[in-house]
Amino acid sequence: MAERLTVLLGRPVRRAARAQRSHDWDISYAELEDGTRLFVKSLPRNAAPSAVLTSEARGLEWLGRAFGSPVLQPVAWDERILVLPWVAEDDPTPGAAERLGRRLAGLHLTGADHFGADWPGYVGPLPADNTPSRHWPTFYAEQRLRPCLRRAVDQGGLTPSDGRTVEKVVDRVADLAGEPEPPARVHGDLWNGNVLWRARDAVLIDPAAHGGHREADLAMLTLFGLPHLERVRDAYNEVAPLAAGWRSRVALHQLYPLLVHVCLFGAAYRTTALEAARAALRG
Repeated sequence: MAERLTVLLGRPVRRAARAQRSHDWDISYAELEDGTRLFVKSLPRNAAPSAVLTSEARGLEWLGRAFGSPVLQPVAWDERILVLPWVAEDDPTPGAAERLGRRLAGLHLTGADHFGADWPGYVGPLPADNTPSRHWPTFYAEQRLRPCLRRAVDQGGLTPSDGRTVEKVVDRVADLAGEPEPPARVHGDLWNGNVLWRARDAVLIDPAAHGGHREADLAMLTLFGLPHLERVRDAYNEVAPLAAGWRSRVALHQLYPLLVHVCLFGAAYRTTALEAARAALRG
């Protein structure tokens, strides 16, 4: 790994050590000769080529073009390795949460040319169709929910009867989505584990970046919990007030990540996904 990184970075790497395996890639830490520490995500040597790390790197760079972006920027990358700065994590504070909320609002307001993205999408190891679209309900229904629902049923995480319940939401996204909004520049996989707290602020990692609906990022933070979430949301609303009725649409936006979890982890997330589907229909 040290040799591969030395070639990629064009700088001597003092040491590198594999730390763990996550999904279909390896997690390592490295240190340059000057003491700079790095975080490294890589495909195993025997793994087939994949666009997943390239997609993540392009998403990080795109999100990073927003002024004041809270997203960590890649140091270097190729089709098999993604190198990021190592982050010295700290305990979350109310002040850091407020800064995150304001910076997330600024990221969303930067906007996107369309829903989707100009590169192949992934959420974790799963492909996500980023074909550009002008209509968010159609994009969400046909390029996010329906493909994931099919996979969940085919793999046995949801029963055919479950699938029909979820399909009612898919068929009604346009009715449930609220007033139209322009494409926001969204992280796309914003759960608590992708928020790294530092002494004064927080940075975001591991995006599934695309032009999307800004309520989706906030709904996902709510789904798995975040320290000082109310502070984040209040600060966000000071910069970019959420549209009326946003609370009634939280379950609609949470349905996709829950279906992703059914695809990745099986029926353990079945009940929660069905509850979200029913709540979305009530909303």
